[in-house]
Amino acid sequence: MSRVFHNVKVGLDDDLQEQLQWLAPNYSSYRVVRQSVDARQRHSPHFVYSVEVFDQGETPTRTAFKIEPSNYKGPTPLIIGAGPAGLFAALRLVERGIKCHLFERGGDAVDRIKGINKFWRYGVMDERNNVCYGEGGAGLYSDGKLITRIKSEHIPYVMNRLVQFGAPEEIEYVSNPHVGSDRIRRVIPKMREFLIKNGCTIHFNTKISELIIGKNSGAASDGSTAEPIGEIEGVVTEHGERFMSNKVILATGHSAEDVFEMLERNNVYIEGKSFALGLRIEHPQEQINKIQYREHFAHPKLGAANYKLAHTDKDSNIGVYSFCMCPGGYVLSSGTEQNSVVCNGMSNYKRNSPFANAAIVVTVDHEKMFGDPVKNKWGGLEFRRKTEQDAFKMVQAAGGTKEIPAQRLVDFMKRKSGPALASSSPSHVVATPLHDLLPKDMGRSIVDAMEKFSNWMSGFVSDSAQLHGVESRTSCPVRVTRDPVTLQSLSHKGLFPCGEGAGYAGGITSAACDGIKIADLICES
Repeated sequence: MSRVFHNVKVGLDDDLQEQLQWLAPNYSSYRVVRQSVDARQRHSPHFVYSVEVFDQGETPTRTAFKIEPSNYKGPTPLIIGAGPAGLFAALRLVERGIKCHLFERGGDAVDRIKGINKFWRYGVMDERNNVCYGEGGAGLYSDGKLITRIKSEHIPYVMNRLVQFGAPEEIEYVSNPHVGSDRIRRVIPKMREFLIKNGCTIHFNTKISELIIGKNSGAASDGSTAEPIGEIEGVVTEHGERFMSNKVILATGHSAEDVFEMLERNNVYIEGKSFALGLRIEHPQEQINKIQYREHFAHPKLGAANYKLAHTDKDSNIGVYSFCMCPGGYVLSSGTEQNSVVCNGMSNYKRNSPFANAAIVVTVDHEKMFGDPVKNKWGGLEFRRKTEQDAFKMVQAAGGTKEIPAQRLVDFMKRKSGPALASSSPSHVVATPLHDLLPKDMGRSIVDAMEKFSNWMSGFVSDSAQLHGVESRTSCPVRVTRDPVTLQSLSHKGLFPCGEGAGYAGGITSAACDGIKIADLICES
């Protein structure tokens, strides 16, 4: 009978199998359930494992996920958006025997990389194929990080299926799982092949231009009605094709502003929500390794160190925190429109860039900054758009074209201009006064947080740290609100808001779990 041992500590130069010999002398094989690094003790960083040990005659088996076939007899579900939420909704549907249509405004992974490379090298924006749009969604170019704070029964299933399509097996047990942007671009096409083979029809380069709505009273989407004012009957594509169904999953991501405008035209209930916005900081990776691992910073087993930081001011209750930390990574230009600048971060699987980067973002409380979230639902979206456009104007004023605006951290904290440092960004950087980009209270919050962070991580504030602007796509500033039981829009029956763009997820794993949850609900309807 197998046994699970928790909190098994193994030194950097020790061997896990030797430890297991002491715990279970006659074991035949083992399976790692969980692995993490504990570097809190200055002189003794070590690995911590949970391990399932098998006795003689037993063999480890992969976790099997029994997927029950569905008795669903309704119209073919339609899914808008091929990011993590849309892809995993489609996967769950076909695994339960239900055919579906999946619509994506951009192209497949190959078309995406062509458009992205042209943008990074020459500044030519492809508004269909970029870091946010196209097969795989924004997660395809953000390290393939699978860390999530949600609790969901679907997380092991998500990891299992990603491994099935080619992701590294350790994502099923390491504490900070990531696939790497280079590898996830090979995983998603295999997932696409499976979907097509099992009954999902994928429509690339096909934007949904309108919803087909019946029984629409034309009432305003201000939340004043207790009953849905309309019922979804299908969608119309930009090519004029009509697809009829009363099951439409809206999984368009956090950047599809034109979709929000289309929803508004159709009186779909939307409300503003709080989000976060800030800048992306970059350090030499070796510096972060030394801060985290001290004299062990070069140990080959440890690899690129990461960090997670957060500070909340007690008086203002404003939070500042690190987000999407990319060890051994790159800062990317990630806009979706001309005349605006957005930055993001990514790492490849080996995390072997000489730089480490992370978003440093400030919470934007919708009610405090913009008022009532229904009456002024677009306040956050308009603020985000203006900040991105202002960042672009800064680049132009500094004589740049396609570069990312950047400023040394020490100059930002002193509110003075200065030269930019070298950066990992393939679009390069240009020196700009980022201290003038954000509202003064947000800038002050970042400075205060940096001082705290440097107390906790000595050397975090240094001459070699540089900020990039603007980190504005951490989450969506609006929510397409849904009923907590039916998961359908408050205003339109049959419309299932899903994932990051609907305001119900914050990353690859949580978006995938949300797509699965909605797919299961449809399967059981």
